[in-house]
Amino acid sequence: MTALPTATGTFGDKPVLTFPDNPAPAELAVEVLSAGEGPLVEAGQTIDVNYYGQVWGGSMFDNSYDRGSSIQFPIGVGTVIAGWDNSLVGQPIGSRVLVSIPPHEGYGPNGVPQAGIGGDDTLVFVVDILGAS
Repeated sequence: MTALPTATGTFGDKPVLTFPDNPAPAELAVEVLSAGEGPLVEAGQTIDVNYYGQVWGGSMFDNSYDRGSSIQFPIGVGTVIAGWDNSLVGQPIGSRVLVSIPPHEGYGPNGVPQAGIGGDDTLVFVVDILGAS
C-alpha cells in the first residue's frame, strides 16, 4: 500500500501535513486518524465538518479552521466531490479522517484553477466530523 501523508494535531486542531516521498495513490485512500464514538454518518444526511485541504506535495488550497467555522453539506448524494461521498459515509461522528482523493474522484481533468488545483492533482483532506442530521 502507498504511504499516506501524516497529520499533526488531534480532533479540532488545524493539522499540518507531511508528505511521503512516494507518489500519490491512484485510488481513494482513507485513514482514520482517530475514531469517533458517535453514530455512523449515513448517505442523505447533512454533515457538519471542519476540514483542511492540500494538493498532494503542494500547497493548502482551503481549510475551515482559519475561518473559525465549520461547513455543512449533504453527504452521499452527489452534492460534493465523489471522494468526500465515498470516504465520509459510514464514518462515526467525532472521527478525524485523512483522505487522499485521486483526480477522478475529485475535480476531474479541469481541476479548479482559481484554487490552485490542477486536473491531475490528488487532493488530501483532514476532516473532523462534528455531526450529521
